[in-house]
Order: sequence, then structure tokens, then C-alpha cells
Amino acid sequence: MEVRVHGKHMQVGDELREMVAEGVARAGRIFEQDGSIVDVEFAERRNPRRADDRYRVEITTVISGHVVRVEGSAPDERSAFDTASEKYERSLRKLKTRLIQRTRTDDHKRLNDTGQPAEEGLDTDEPQIVRVKQFAMKPMLPQEAVLQMELLDHSFFFFLNGETNRYGVLYRRRDGSLGLIEPA
Repeated sequence: MEVRVHGKHMQVGDELREMVAEGVARAGRIFEQDGSIVDVEFAERRNPRRADDRYRVEITTVISGHVVRVEGSAPDERSAFDTASEKYERSLRKLKTRLIQRTRTDDHKRLNDTGQPAEEGLDTDEPQIVRVKQFAMKPMLPQEAVLQMELLDHSFFFFLNGETNRYGVLYRRRDGSLGLIEPA
């Protein structure tokens, strides 16, 4: 396992790098993946109003075709890394459990068969695109998309449905349940 440690608006010392390598290796025991790359980014926010979470640590890796991304923040670098590594370990355990359960069951139920339409927001201001992301999409089942969305901690996920070979959007509703938007 290769651990890449870098800082944004700060320098990461050798002692902190060693601590990160040990912590990631300890969490990485859950998945025995040789050759995987774990990216650890430290960022310092120099805002005096945000002193309680001045340092932010983001851990990102790809394991078994799934992107795992967690972040933690705290007043100092070590506490921020401890928070992020605990979340990383929980995410790896959750992913491993779900992958094991998925191989044991043959149940491919569809999400949100109620067919409720998505809620539309009305906005009079002209929105601006501030960021564009491009990524390769591999076909996946809606259950895999749910797992990927939870691992990324996003409120929606755009994916290519492997069953229908059509694009879909999985989103978290206000009541906490999930919705699936598919073209007609």
C-alpha cells in the first residue's frame, strides 16, 4: 500500500508523515490490497473564527473499484488525522461487510418503485457553473450506487445502471430515504 501525504497551505513534517503511514496501514489491514494508493491531504484554514477546526484531513483511496473518501477536522493536525482515520476505518469495515453480504445474496431489488417525481427548485437568480468534474463511469447496480454514495458522503450520485444500461441519479430525500431518477 502506497501512502501519499501532502499539505495544502502548510508543510507536513516527517514525524507526522510516519504517524500517518502507521495509522493508514493499521486501518488498511481490513482490506489486504497490495498496490493500492491512499492519498492523505492536510489543509490548514487560517480563519480565526474557525479555530476549533483549523486543520482538515482528507483520506481518499480506491478499493475494489469503490472510492472511499473521508475527512476530519480538529484544532491540531494529529487530532484531525485521528478523527479522519477512525472514519476511514469505519468506512472500510462498512464496505467490506457490504461486499461480503452482496456476494451472499442474490436479491436485486429496485430502489424507489413508488415513482414519485423529483422536487424542482425555483430560482430567479442566474446560477453559474463554478466547477466541472469528468470521470469514467462503469456500469453498476443501484445497490452499488447507494454504497458508493454513502462512502463518498454525497447527497446524490450519478451512475450508469448495469441492469438497464441507462443513466440514473440516486439522491437522498429530505426525510432521509433514497430516491432514484431514471429517464422514461
